[in-house]
Amino acid sequence: MARFRSVLIYDGECPYCSVAAKALEQVDDIGAISWYDESAQSFLTAQFDEPPFAMVLVDQPARQVYAGRAAAEELAGRAGLPDLVGSLVRENYEKIAHVVGLASGRGREPDDVHERYRLTDAAQDCFDTLATNAVDRDIRADT
Repeated sequence: MARFRSVLIYDGECPYCSVAAKALEQVDDIGAISWYDESAQSFLTAQFDEPPFAMVLVDQPARQVYAGRAAAEELAGRAGLPDLVGSLVRENYEKIAHVVGLASGRGREPDDVHERYRLTDAAQDCFDTLATNAVDRDIRADT
């Protein structure tokens, strides 16, 4: 059985995104995994056909997948941040992603996926592997 009930897929090559993933220490039961991980790519392909380059939060019990702005807003809410912060993050997601991309030298913009989606059956079949491969907060804190 997987360690996590929810998993954040993020740009693991971006130092700023990695710091943001580390902030999940405040949120119970969410693992994090790099977008570049094979299990993340398999999950994203099963969910979207073409893996979007975006922050994605998978909530397996609710059978929901949040992408882009929706993922950022959902994470802010789960972290207990005020609704205003979640709204600001959602409204400014593209600007934040652009600046982070420039600062990290990423060289590509996130794809235009910003909604909440129903977890597909094919993606559900990939979730246990995704969640098993996700890094927990204690391991991230040691690196």
